[in-house]
Amino acid sequence: MTGAASNNPFALWVYLSQTPLLWLTVTLVVYALADAISQRSGRHPLLNPVPHTMWMVGLFLIVTGTPYATYFGGAQFVHFLLGPATVAMAVPLYENRRIVVRALVPMLIALVIGSITAIGSVVVLARAFGLPRDVVLALAPKSVTAGVAMGISETLGADPALTAVAVVLTGVIGAIIVTPMMNRIGITDYRARGFAVGLASHGIGTARAFQVDEVAGVFAGIAMSLNALVTSFLVPLAVTLLMR
Repeated sequence: MTGAASNNPFALWVYLSQTPLLWLTVTLVVYALADAISQRSGRHPLLNPVPHTMWMVGLFLIVTGTPYATYFGGAQFVHFLLGPATVAMAVPLYENRRIVVRALVPMLIALVIGSITAIGSVVVLARAFGLPRDVVLALAPKSVTAGVAMGISETLGADPALTAVAVVLTGVIGAIIVTPMMNRIGITDYRARGFAVGLASHGIGTARAFQVDEVAGVFAGIAMSLNALVTSFLVPLAVTLLMR
């Protein structure tokens, strides 16, 4: 194999592209590059590393002619780490438990209002634009983390792949606009800022909140977790009521 690869670089690429470690390495290197650029910019919202990692990896796959299934087969270890990363949020939550307990009642009120607004607004707007029923069902759980949203979508008979796209777009947009929007409207309480972005933009928004402030990240993580639970109950009910 070594002699053939030295005579034909393309053969070497074909060999390397089938090894799982390659795509995991590509993902980590591209994200590290995007994150370094974001850090150098002072964490500018438009240079959030998540969307830039997505388009760079996507472009790399197109240029190399690599199917997504091949890429995911190598990079799925990152997907596996989403679970441990979510559990790890319990550490800053425990460290800031007194702040959390003091804000428990406002959080619960904001959770109910925010969850209903996130679901109701997308259903009403989608219906107003005349989108098909299956598309509306796929968009309804867009504000919760992908695993939960895709499960809800599948239960409703919608397309989980379309739901996944809507979830990613929601998270990216939320992570980009949250800081300038909160600054513009004068909300300086990091508890409120974090809870809002975690509720609306799930994991991607929560990651952005942790970059800005630890307290914001803690409240974003709480909102993300609770919203996943509440939305799984509210979406079927909301869709039934709003799509009659």
